[in-house]
Amino acid sequence: MKVSVCITTLNEEKCIGKLLESLINQTKRPSEIVITDAGSIDGTIEIIRRFQKKYRIMKLLVEKGISRAKGRNLSVEIAKNDIIAMTDAGCVAKKNWLKNLVQPFNNPEVDIVAGFYNMTGATFVQKAFSVFLGTEPSKFDHNFLPSTRSAAFRKNGWTKVGGFPENLKVTAEDTVFNYEALKNDLRIVRMKNARVDWEMPKTFKEFFEKVLNYAKGDVKSGIWFHPTKGLLSHNTKAAIVFFRYLIGLYLFILGFMSPIYFIILLILFSIYIIWAFRKVRIRTGNNFSSFYGILVQFISDLAVILGFISGILNSK
Repeated sequence: MKVSVCITTLNEEKCIGKLLESLINQTKRPSEIVITDAGSIDGTIEIIRRFQKKYRIMKLLVEKGISRAKGRNLSVEIAKNDIIAMTDAGCVAKKNWLKNLVQPFNNPEVDIVAGFYNMTGATFVQKAFSVFLGTEPSKFDHNFLPSTRSAAFRKNGWTKVGGFPENLKVTAEDTVFNYEALKNDLRIVRMKNARVDWEMPKTFKEFFEKVLNYAKGDVKSGIWFHPTKGLLSHNTKAAIVFFRYLIGLYLFILGFMSPIYFIILLILFSIYIIWAFRKVRIRTGNNFSSFYGILVQFISDLAVILGFISGILNSK
């Protein structure tokens, strides 16, 4: 079975080398690696070209200013094989990643395979970030939907859903792709052992921007009711965060009329802090990360609210 691995890049000089090295050293090496770059101004393109000189299976297309969805679609169009695997810059593939990921395609009825990822990071704050950015292993079940960090599909399935939505200029292109795949009754198989390592952001700024773009992209996707999550879509969750703080603001204003509302607000605020600490403590098992988790919770909330509002305003 021949497989094309498709990747999009933009200013990834710090991590693209590790990813390409991991793909070359797979137990099942891809027959080609197709990379679309959106016009990197760092050393990304030079690093890729050094790999190209050594490994002929690599193809590079540079299209300045294209969106990530457009880059994904271009890479699939260029790919010569029917089976397409995807991962992202910032990830490093485990040695058996591709072998395990494409194994279900031996069944001709399988259209899409969802792999998984390990959220990695050496610092306490990176461990806290992981609680807010990814899915924990215990929730990898029959409802888990593919992430382009670790996923594969047949080219005809990609065609059937219309590819990745190019009208989205930020994130959530894989969310819409999955939504359309479910609507078209494509068969999805989950492979938990098809893993990549996904390094968490190293700074609060990186984390904030990532959550902001996620929230903005989710709103622009327009998905409020999800086939597998029902009303608990990303957008509904973002709306809950937004209204949570509106209620807090309302109680704060009422507090100037009656001190009891300040007391209620203080109690709710304290419960929220304990909840944030406990959530990170359960996931990481680390007290230091849990204390960071309180700050990360509020940064995440702010990013979600701003992304939510921005997404709504830009959708009109």
